[in-house]
Amino acid sequence: MNTGRTEKEQVRVHIRWMIRRDMPEVLQTEQESFEYSWTEEDFLRCLRQRNCIGMVAEQGEKVVGFMIYELHKSKLHILNFAVNAGQRRSRVGYQMVAKLISKLSSHRRTRITLEVRETNLSAQYFFSSQGFKAVRVLRNYYEDSGEDAFLMQYRIADDVGEDADDSVNRIAQFEEN
Repeated sequence: MNTGRTEKEQVRVHIRWMIRRDMPEVLQTEQESFEYSWTEEDFLRCLRQRNCIGMVAEQGEKVVGFMIYELHKSKLHILNFAVNAGQRRSRVGYQMVAKLISKLSSHRRTRITLEVRETNLSAQYFFSSQGFKAVRVLRNYYEDSGEDAFLMQYRIADDVGEDADDSVNRIAQFEEN
């Protein structure tokens, strides 16, 4: 079936814990992905915290994506997420998000949240396509640029919470302010 997209063939990856020797490839992906990229010290400072988890997507012996997230009582919060430029649109990011979603439970952690720069349209589109919804505009969120962010959230289906109309109304309300 041709969907009209220029999708690459799906790449199967192994998702595992990030280890120290992954750092050069993680940093390379980080730097090619973001204008305001994390430094090695930023990664290490974050990963030293007990509730901070780093994972990589590996194809063969090569790291092709990574995610850094925090564990909270009722949610997972993505701090950093990127796929190597040469592997984008080959479902690597989809597999990483699926791994996070599999960690959710209706009894404990019921949602995943993250902030996305207002100018990062590809990330907004990607996370929307994975079932995330923009629930709030965070004004002047990024210190490096003064840019706004969208707080995006994924909720598992059986979670009782606000419905989509409430989210849309809340976004409209924040954009007016």
